[in-house]
Amino acid sequence: MINKKWYKYGLIGLVSMVLSACASSVVDERYQAKGQDSRVKYVVIHYTWEDMPNSLRILTEGEVSAHYLISDDEPARVLQLVDETQRAWHAGLSQWKSDVNLNGNSIGIEVVNLGSRQSGQAVPAESSGWQPFTRSQIERLIVLLKDIQARHGIPAENILGHSDIAPQRKVDPGPLFPWQWLAQEGLGRWYDENRVTELMQQYRQTGLPSVLDVQKQLRQIGYMIELTAEMDKQSKNVLRAFQMHYRPSRYDGVLDLETAAILQDLSR
Repeated sequence: MINKKWYKYGLIGLVSMVLSACASSVVDERYQAKGQDSRVKYVVIHYTWEDMPNSLRILTEGEVSAHYLISDDEPARVLQLVDETQRAWHAGLSQWKSDVNLNGNSIGIEVVNLGSRQSGQAVPAESSGWQPFTRSQIERLIVLLKDIQARHGIPAENILGHSDIAPQRKVDPGPLFPWQWLAQEGLGRWYDENRVTELMQQYRQTGLPSVLDVQKQLRQIGYMIELTAEMDKQSKNVLRAFQMHYRPSRYDGVLDLETAAILQDLSR
């Protein structure tokens, strides 16, 4: 038979111990340091290269992931798959300026889009057949980006494509992604068209800049490129990524007047 007196005082003691333990573990959050900012420095935009059902399955059941997925419905929906406080596995081997492996300091956004496909396989960026993004997708993306930018204090020039941070192996979000539209919304960089026209005229008279100068300018902007002074494969891939972002009418990795002028303007 249970001793009621022991039970009563034993229970009171147990409750007191639990409350005392809880009280001692409470964190005092009354004070906040002035010297702090968000760990998130970049936003990286991708296309999924899959339809919506497969995109959602891959991004939730596989190793690859992203913080947000924008559907191809009408109207488009925004799905959060990874909390912004957590690391998503979307960037892979990557670099922008001095930052490497951008999974740790970026937010990844996947947009449902098939990219460019041929017989179910990826094709070179020079090929045609790219799927356009819908207006609804871009409108939802702009709202999302402005919210992320405001909360994390992300500079406009740190909103990038996967091909920007991994030009040797990635081409998404591709040449049909409307970077100029985003830049007009304060969500990216763009060039001064009048200045580019002037620079093109100068290059007609003086000739194109040297390969080494082009490599230095690409590096100045943020691209990962080795300074070889040769238009080698890695340089063509980086130049192609630059063209897909800023001059998508032609993205063959070959330097021409317009590419050189845009590059010069953006690297100032």
